[in-house]
Amino acid sequence: MDMKLLQSVLFPFSLFYGTIIALRNFMFDKGILNSKIPKIPNVGVGNLSVGGTGKSVVIDYLISIFKEKYSLAVISRGYKRKTKGVIVANSNSTVHEIGDEPYQFLSKHNVRIIVSEKRERALKVISKFKKLPDIILFDDIMQHRYITPKCLIVTTTYSKPFFRDNLLPAGRLRESPKQIKRAQIILVNKCPNNLSMKDQTLFINKIKPLADNRVFFTTIAYENNLKNNLKSINLSSIKNSFLLITGIANPKYLVDFLNKNEFDFLHLKYSNHHNFKKNEIKEIKREQKGRKIITTEKDFGRLESYFTSDELFYLPIKLNFIGDGKEKQFKTYLESLLI
Repeated sequence: MDMKLLQSVLFPFSLFYGTIIALRNFMFDKGILNSKIPKIPNVGVGNLSVGGTGKSVVIDYLISIFKEKYSLAVISRGYKRKTKGVIVANSNSTVHEIGDEPYQFLSKHNVRIIVSEKRERALKVISKFKKLPDIILFDDIMQHRYITPKCLIVTTTYSKPFFRDNLLPAGRLRESPKQIKRAQIILVNKCPNNLSMKDQTLFINKIKPLADNRVFFTTIAYENNLKNNLKSINLSSIKNSFLLITGIANPKYLVDFLNKNEFDFLHLKYSNHHNFKKNEIKEIKREQKGRKIITTEKDFGRLESYFTSDELFYLPIKLNFIGDGKEKQFKTYLESLLI
């Protein structure tokens, strides 16, 4: 079915969905439903749409800039984990117990991770810690209005911004574009490297930020080294064909990067946060044919138990701010909100 026709068919359902979430937001805005404001300084990261806006990269970045100076706790739902309730992660926690993104943060940064469907329950657990964290980071907090973060960072992408989208199910928006007003910081991720000031201004005008909103533009950069838990090898040393496995919302940026650098690879694409079944691992091994496997950092945790350190690697990514001094401005403004 034609996409525009499909959206037309689904539009009445989007209106109904929009009415429900508008009523819910109204009840929180007017205090009919109560929202808890944590006493511990905190930052929440969320988005208006369903995945693919770079939230996990932002959380990873925030952990990196805060962990040397502050003690941290990260609260996440632990999407697609095979457990329920509140879990305080430890060195023995598995990706299936806490979810792929929390597992990535735990493995990479060794920070305190608490997973819970209800963020307020995770807060109660933290309040009983002998040593309270200096800062709490809330992952995917936008729709969880029972918590009001001191600083809310909302992510969107340059190529698929929220203001060009529709509410579910006709589009991918979980929230009305008007809810951007709740953000203190708006991060426009996955921008072209050569994004001009003129294009940034045009984009900001379409966002229509409030006076106290700050808008920053970032790009995704891939590192030069492939890594796993035991070793690191230079990406340029991969001369032969390899297998690329992705289970993320939008692998286009990674695929484009590899194609641009003229790598020879076979791409096996799976859904976001995909839990690999035994028959799928057998399929991957059939396709492998002695080749190395490259995946994303998020997918690595779900695949590492099936392959050796000589076979499986991930390509790390990082967040780069566009514009001289913009990253410093971001850090300064963020810290001012937390003090």
